[in-house]
Parts: sequence; structure tokens; C-alpha cells
Amino acid sequence: MRSRTALAVLAGAALLVSAAPAQAARKKTINIGDNYFAPATVKVKKNTVVTWKWPSFDMAGDVHDVKLKSAPKHVKKFHSQPASSDFSFKRKLSVAGKYTIVCTLHENMRMTIRVRR
Repeated sequence: MRSRTALAVLAGAALLVSAAPAQAARKKTINIGDNYFAPATVKVKKNTVVTWKWPSFDMAGDVHDVKLKSAPKHVKKFHSQPASSDFSFKRKLSVAGKYTIVCTLHENMRMTIRVRR
């Protein structure tokens, strides 16, 4: 009798664990301004979705893009289209290490993302 009760308790516990909400998605937003990324240095955990966000139309400035200049091994390079306003670009960063992001239209517009485990 005890073994049946123990099995029922274990089965119930397993159902509760499997019904627990999944871990919330990790997200980080980088704002693009007039020749800068804000923030310019970011630390995130693996599997974070990073979104670069251009300003609204009424705050539009120069045209900018987002290009992965360097990254850990086995990371596929990415490059957004150029835009000046009301645009966003997302990438999920799944490999730990240092990522260097640049705007190819403005040589001093750079940022660093450190992805940790």
C-alpha cells in the first residue's frame, strides 16, 4: 500500500514540474541613435534575443546598419539592411564569447556584446 501511495505522490510531483512555466525568453534591446549604439557594451546570457531598434520617424537621423564584425567560432555572420527610422533587427546569440558589432556606414559606431553561459 505504501508503494502505491509513494508512486502516486511521485507521479503528481512529476506532473507539477512538467506543468511549470517555461523559462521566460531572455531579451535585450539596443537603441540606435545619431552615430551610436546605446548601450555600447552589453553582457547577456546565452540564448538571449538581442534587438537593435532604430528611432521613430520624428527622431530619425542618419542611415545605419548592424553588422557582425567578429564573433566566437561557428557563429554565422549577420548584417541588417540600412535604415534610418522605424526599423528593428533581431538575432538570438547562442554561443558564449565576445561579439563586435559595427555600423558599416560610420566607422566609429561600434559596440561589444559579451555572451556568457
